[in-house]
Amino acid sequence: MAYFDNAATTFPKPECVYDFMNSFYREHGGSAGRGNHTLSLSASKLISETRERLQEILHCHNKQIVFTPTATIALNMILQGVIGSTPLTTPVATVASVAERSRSKSSTVYISPFEHNAVTRVLRHFEKLGTIEIKVLPVAENLCYDFDEIDSLFKKQKPDLLVMSHVSNVIGLVQPAEKLCLLAKKFDCVTVLDMAQSAGLVDLNVGLETIDFAVFAGHKTLYGPTGISGFAIKSDFDLPPVLFGGTGYESANQDMPLDIPQRYEMGTLNIAGIAGLYASTGWILETGVGELWQKEQSHRKRLIEILQKYDFVKIVGSTPLTNHGSTPLTNCDSTPLTNCDSTAIDLVAERSQSKQIETPQFAGIVSVVIDGLPSDTAASIFAEQNIAVRSGLQCAPLAHKTLGTMPAGTVRFSCGAFTGEADFAELERTLEFIKKNL
Repeated sequence: MAYFDNAATTFPKPECVYDFMNSFYREHGGSAGRGNHTLSLSASKLISETRERLQEILHCHNKQIVFTPTATIALNMILQGVIGSTPLTTPVATVASVAERSRSKSSTVYISPFEHNAVTRVLRHFEKLGTIEIKVLPVAENLCYDFDEIDSLFKKQKPDLLVMSHVSNVIGLVQPAEKLCLLAKKFDCVTVLDMAQSAGLVDLNVGLETIDFAVFAGHKTLYGPTGISGFAIKSDFDLPPVLFGGTGYESANQDMPLDIPQRYEMGTLNIAGIAGLYASTGWILETGVGELWQKEQSHRKRLIEILQKYDFVKIVGSTPLTNHGSTPLTNCDSTPLTNCDSTAIDLVAERSQSKQIETPQFAGIVSVVIDGLPSDTAASIFAEQNIAVRSGLQCAPLAHKTLGTMPAGTVRFSCGAFTGEADFAELERTLEFIKKNL
């Protein structure tokens, strides 16, 4: 199979992941923190060393690594904890809680136009409760942000929380996380970075004080197995837990322990998943994040070269933005974002036509629209030709609203470290097949 669905989960994994998961579970598969025997201690050691490897990759030895089963659960734990129970700044003792604030006004949450439902559905829940007001940051037609404009917006309506994806799962856009978090921190704002599509691929200093939380997905650009993800958190951030249970630690205490990560890791951790993540992070450190990024850039260039050969293939997210679907782009400029799973999210301003900062960068994710073929039909044809792609809205209706591809969505191709010339040859063969049969 020619695999172009790496944004869903990278495949294959490095061979060391398969080997180490097999050997660890056969020889060291105890439960961490639940005993002093050899199997338990070796599991605990593995978990600790995996945290250290993630801290090294993310440049955040000053922060704690918390493991969760999925990135979606990690985002829920953070957003529900921050919005539902805590102040939207640190240290917590200095500011009224969100609940207290909401008695007089709702808190303002800014998001990028490319957020996943793992973010927007959580925020929609609190929006319906009247706890928050959601604002979508304006992006220009060239997919850049005007930081002067955003600064003015923040001055007009102060941000309490900024949540943004580092890399769009629809078009691979690398968003200027460092600059946006720095700008938000000028207003004492809590910052949450969704790195599901970037951890281990895009080099970012998560250790910056301007980044409060960074979420990672083990099975994507970290090349680990499914079922193991997590987040980096500032050691002094008092995030109330929203899940509760046994930790193997302070068992007589009926409150969750205050120590991090134990405060957020209830139940038995996925030791096999962590074993795979230990192996994959070792492979990343050996290979180098920079080398993986350069390889993905090469793959993206090759992918686009092939797609651009065919007039019936329209690449989405190329600059300037054009409308590829039945939703007019003007709807993304001045009217509420309705009909995105019934979520109404207001754009804070019209798309800026003024001074822009920087040229956008992209990871190896490319979305297209194929003339005359709905995205799901096109994906079925690719599948019949033994090519794996992703079709539809990719769980990111807000991104498609912004890109003008609602409601039909796109066909998404995503490369990985192990994408090879044989994959590209199969893709070209299939596009020739579609060309002859359209």
